Formats: sequence, C-alpha cells, structure tokens
Amino acid sequence: MGEAQAVAIGLTPSLAKACAVAARLLRQGGIETPELDARLLLCHATRLSHEDCVARGDAALPSEAAARFASSIDRRLRGEPVSRILGVREFYGRPFRLDASTLDPRPDTETLVEAALAVVGGTASRQAPLRLLDLGTGTGCLLITLLAELPRATGVGLDLSQAALRLARENAEALGVGNRADFVASDWLDGLCGAFDLVVANPPYIPTAEVRGLGPEVGHDPETALDGGPDGLAAYRGIAPRLKGVLRPGGIILFEIGIDQTEAVRRLLVGSGLTPRDDWLWRDLGGRPRVVGARA
Repeated sequence: MGEAQAVAIGLTPSLAKACAVAARLLRQGGIETPELDARLLLCHATRLSHEDCVARGDAALPSEAAARFASSIDRRLRGEPVSRILGVREFYGRPFRLDASTLDPRPDTETLVEAALAVVGGTASRQAPLRLLDLGTGTGCLLITLLAELPRATGVGLDLSQAALRLARENAEALGVGNRADFVASDWLDGLCGAFDLVVANPPYIPTAEVRGLGPEVGHDPETALDGGPDGLAAYRGIAPRLKGVLRPGGIILFEIGIDQTEAVRRLLVGSGLTPRDDWLWRDLGGRPRVVGARA
C-alpha cells in the first residue's frame, strides 16, 4: 500500500468511513473477503469490539489507531493472513495465540479433533482419565482442544521449538487446561517415556518441491512445519515405527494427511505393527481425505 493510501485511511472522518476505504483497497488488491478483513483489522487497531465499532461508527479514528490500521491493511495486501496480523486464530471455537514459530491452525485440522472425539466415544467415555500425546504441538491447539473436550484427560505436547512450547503453555493456561498439560522439547518421539491412549499428529506433509509454490498466506508458516521431504512422507516414516513403544495396548494413533497420502500412510502403519481400520478415514470440509487412524 502506498503512502497516499495510508494517508487516505488516516484522513477519513470516521471509523465507518475508514473501514469502507480499507475494504475498497483490499478489494482492489484481490483479497477475497475485503469487508470482513477490514472490519477485523479495524477492531484490532482501535482495540474495540465489533459491536463498539458499529455503535461508534461516526466517531473519529484517532491518529495512533489510524497508523496501526494502515499498517495492518498494508500487511494484508502483501498476503499476510489476518490471523497472523491479529496474533490470534480461532480453532474449534476457542482463541489461540500464534506467532512466527507456529503453524497457523486451519479449519481443516478441526477434522482431527472430530476424529479423536469419535474414536473416544460417547459421554461416558469422554469422562475417562485418558492420556493424550500431541506430536508437533505448535500452538497446542489439538492437545488443548481435546483436553477441554475431555475433562478428565491429561496430555503431553511435543515440539522441537522452544518458542512454540512457550506459546502452547500460555494458550493452555489461558484456556483453563494448564494443570493437565505438559509441553516437552523433543524431535518427534525421541526420548519419550510413558504409555498413551491416544496420539494425534499433524506432521509436515507437503513435498519439498511444492512448498515454495504454496500461496502467500501459507508462506508465512514456518517451513519446517510444512516440508515433508521429497514425497511428503518423511515425518510419517520417522514416527510410525516408534508408535507401538508409546501406545498402550489398544491405543490409537490419528494422523492428519495430505492429498493422495491415505494408502501410503496406512501402509506405514501396518508395517509398524499397527492395525488401520477401513472406516477410520475422515474427510475435511472440502470432502478430501484428511485423517487416518490405527490401533496398537
């Protein structure tokens, strides 16, 4: 966004007008949801709720807020996701802080939560004292969400990044499950002790040659959270052979997978002594296979 456009936002007479100007700039820049993005970024810049922004639509936009808003619109026009600019992403109805050290949780990954709750079972089973493990926890969104949905469960989130682990701990505390979650630095299952009822993992699964060709929004994710090696399966190959050592008898592994990886991941699980089920295949919002599972 040029200086003149930033000035245009700063000179607008009201919150409502600033939002309209920003939405027009976003629309001209090819952003798919210009009005929604402008509204969210205006609330962020003014530190007002959506309701207050609407109620005070005729109020003047303070200069400091105008500068923050113009900067946010500039970042959005450069392809940075709104969630990155806000520093928060809603996942399964809960707000998760994120930063440059973590993958941005996406709605398709909520399929993994749905799969986990499905294999756990009904109301009585959800009250069981289950032990959970989240591989590559990032923001902690999977482990924290499952702990919130399974009130007697405890769990461990693993990640190589100390920055990600700090953020995951903060998210767990903020969302009320900090006393049931541990976060540990580990390269997948290296050095891990203990037996778990359920393991969940959203490993990197994009083939290396395709990572650089991803859209600008995905490009703000850490490359290590995306790059799955030459065929996208490197992380699965590293994890699968060690699963029987951490799963209790009858314990379950659920993997998020990429496009056309269903059978390859199932073969890796079978080769590691686990038992996939044909009906344990969950599809995402777009109807694509997204989660596969197996029992120890």
